[in-house]
Amino acid sequence: MALPSDVKIRRYEARDRDAVRWLCCQTGFLGKPIDPVFEDRELFADYLTSYYTDIEPESSFVLEHEGQVKGYLLGSRMPIKQQLHNIFQNARLFVIGMFRYHRYNPATKEFIAWILRNSWREVPAAPRKMAHFHFNVLPEAQSLHGTKTMMDLYFDYLRQHGEKAVFGQMVTFESRRGARVLERFGFQVLERKEITKWRNKHPEPVYLTTAVKLLEVAEK
Repeated sequence: MALPSDVKIRRYEARDRDAVRWLCCQTGFLGKPIDPVFEDRELFADYLTSYYTDIEPESSFVLEHEGQVKGYLLGSRMPIKQQLHNIFQNARLFVIGMFRYHRYNPATKEFIAWILRNSWREVPAAPRKMAHFHFNVLPEAQSLHGTKTMMDLYFDYLRQHGEKAVFGQMVTFESRRGARVLERFGFQVLERKEITKWRNKHPEPVYLTTAVKLLEVAEK
């Protein structure tokens, strides 16, 4: 299906950095703003986007609607490089978060407690040496058919660099990005684990799901 005339999918550029960070925070609470759960938008955006925007920007794409960035796909085909970056990045963010801890509200402190106590238990298995990605699109842009276009462009980019497979880790629940949706995009679910921090904030179980797609098969 063709994109509307006012929708454009293109490679990420440095000028998109602020928009990507804002969008990350604006959709961080199950598609809604993260602020009621975690108030420090700077740390939240650093954790989820800074590697992709600052270290490997060539592997990402954005969705523009009426001249504004309303979606992104952040990818990496250098997993070892990213894992090494994350070791130092996470240590830096931990120190900053602890320095600011006394200023945070109770909801943010509860979020931090979950990170320290449970988050590492709730990460599903994922291939350590495979290209990967994640994406976010604002609710008003989800009906513009841009997500599949971004994914297809990213998969073509990976093929051009000799990658044979890709995985994504996505927040899923039955009314949003369920396993059947991933399968329609040609993915196979590898593992999913419930994210317990959402149990009292969402009416249905919420999972972090790892799904893998083989790239050597031609797109239909």
